[in-house]
Amino acid sequence: MGVSKTRAAVLLEPQGRWEIRELDLDPPRANEVLVRVMATGLCHSDEHVRSSATRTRLPMVGGHEGAGIVEEVGPGVTRVAKGDHIVTSFIPVCGRCRYCSTGRQNLCDDGKNAQTGALLDGTYRFHLDGKDAGGMCVLGTFSQYMVISENSCVKVDDDLPFDVACLVGCGVTTGWGSAVYAAKVRPGDTVVVFGVGGVGINAVQGARYAGAKHVIAIDPVEFKLEMAQVCGATHVFRDPEAAKEEVIRLTRGQLADHCILTVGVMTEEVVTQGFDMIGKDCQLTITGIGYGLTVHLPGAPMAGWQKRVQGVCFGAANPLYDIPKLLDLYRAGDLKLDELITRRYRLEEINQGYQDLLDGKNIRGVVIHEH
Repeated sequence: MGVSKTRAAVLLEPQGRWEIRELDLDPPRANEVLVRVMATGLCHSDEHVRSSATRTRLPMVGGHEGAGIVEEVGPGVTRVAKGDHIVTSFIPVCGRCRYCSTGRQNLCDDGKNAQTGALLDGTYRFHLDGKDAGGMCVLGTFSQYMVISENSCVKVDDDLPFDVACLVGCGVTTGWGSAVYAAKVRPGDTVVVFGVGGVGINAVQGARYAGAKHVIAIDPVEFKLEMAQVCGATHVFRDPEAAKEEVIRLTRGQLADHCILTVGVMTEEVVTQGFDMIGKDCQLTITGIGYGLTVHLPGAPMAGWQKRVQGVCFGAANPLYDIPKLLDLYRAGDLKLDELITRRYRLEEINQGYQDLLDGKNIRGVVIHEH
């Protein structure tokens, strides 16, 4: 194999910084592929790992929203071939388990090792100073090269820009699907989206494309609200109470059909605000990750008004189908992706990229790998 070393951003200790290190990389085994990673999005989920919001095995190569080129395939690989351009699916898709076989690829059983980063056989392909290193979501797109399961690969057209294509590996699909699939927004609906970063901005796009009459975006950052309007929001607010008053006015007191929560750090206050903003037989969709969060909601309006609370993973999407579909919508001008990339970074600038995310400066930052 031509590649046995790779440079990557690695988390070595809880609440540490991303360290740029050279790692040893094993060749692909059966049903695995070697990928030259070209671009990767800076998603808030990796920040949850860094900040210890999740219990993750360390050391861990970060990154799960990637695009690249298949450089080598192991025995038995059929889904992709050498030279294929791919987008990574942060949840692998086996195609055979109970969930894949019933159209719920986003819940595939092969996603079980996301927090250890081990391949399906329980072993590792990244090694740092003689120690096994996992890859975020069994990927590790903050590395120039990675060895991953073919089940994590979705082939895409060769002429798509890598920095654009990588976005549908997580944030775009999660946000879009939260509106279109999990919430099932219909024409004429009133939809509220809490948090319009890299995921929420696409919930706005999904709601708009599904035909919502009113799309109300709530975020404390003015820049994000401006981008929400570019992507289809009809009303924007920094204050949830002001947004609720507008929802009451727009619906003549009926309240919203859907409230989609896509904030970076979920709190009980946000969940309560969203629950209070939906009307009878309407749905609260929780997309944002709330590790360790317990939520208390009033039972009387839930039962008496027949309100629904729906959790959603990866936008309830089917990655093998939806990733190419969303890229086709991008080609047709129906989905904005170029506009989502606020800034491009070198790998060495990854900590600055995450600081920009936390400071509210980015919709999506993207690392462009140098080879």
